[in-house]
Amino acid sequence: MNWDQWGPSETVGRPAVTAPKKVAAARGLVVEDATSGFTGAVERIEKSGGVHLVVLAGRRDRRRSFPLGLGFMIDGQPVELVVPSPARQSAPQRTASGSRAVGTQRAKVAKASRIWVEGVHDAELVEKIWGEDLRVEGVVVEPLHGVDDLAEAVRAFQPATRRRLAILLDHLVSGSKEERLAAQAMQVAGAKDNVLIVGHPYVDIWQAVKPEVIGIKAWPKIPRSEDWKTGMLARLGLPHKTPADIGRGWKTILARVKNFTDLEPELLGRVEHMIDFVTVHD
Repeated sequence: MNWDQWGPSETVGRPAVTAPKKVAAARGLVVEDATSGFTGAVERIEKSGGVHLVVLAGRRDRRRSFPLGLGFMIDGQPVELVVPSPARQSAPQRTASGSRAVGTQRAKVAKASRIWVEGVHDAELVEKIWGEDLRVEGVVVEPLHGVDDLAEAVRAFQPATRRRLAILLDHLVSGSKEERLAAQAMQVAGAKDNVLIVGHPYVDIWQAVKPEVIGIKAWPKIPRSEDWKTGMLARLGLPHKTPADIGRGWKTILARVKNFTDLEPELLGRVEHMIDFVTVHD
């Protein structure tokens, strides 16, 4: 808007226009370019042709440069980025997923797109490793509590171009029940191009934790005649007779997981793919 177009009579009684707050473009600060919508963490300030540029690093190390100054947003509020003092510069921090940390930025308002996982334990593991990334992207993870009615759940979700859905299934291998249910779900109207179903080869998300993280050489093999979690905890020497025992057993395992290096690569790549899929139109 050109503020010079307003004459004296038109500005009478109007509130004074407040100039955007000046904010030092410190490394790691997450900002949004108001024109393009690109969001990223400040990586560095550089000078080109006498103009200061701020380099922003988005997800998966995507980078863009913008002229320093006006035209940026933080938490939905316009700001003017200025060159920080040398003392404000610091080394970039990393989240548990290996992405650049975003400091104290508040979570974005949740998008219509979603990520679905099979249960609470899956959701807790994804949150521990990718939680900061997901809050920056405004993506919500929801547990399914079973996949027998997956096609109907997808139909009720009503997937669309800006309402995408990424689903993570346990034990998605050739010839499995999960493979059949995934194929049925992809036949739902709107699913093509807007729904992504990926899976890992493990019977349960617990096995995506590297065994050495919990002090064993390999996850024990549990016969199909036994409940998998109950049998696993029994062989690990942990209480296993009640649902509360199962929950405490998982908390014990989860507590050993510190960052993405504690997880198997078969899970890491799939979750990163899911996040990219539901944020592709941002």
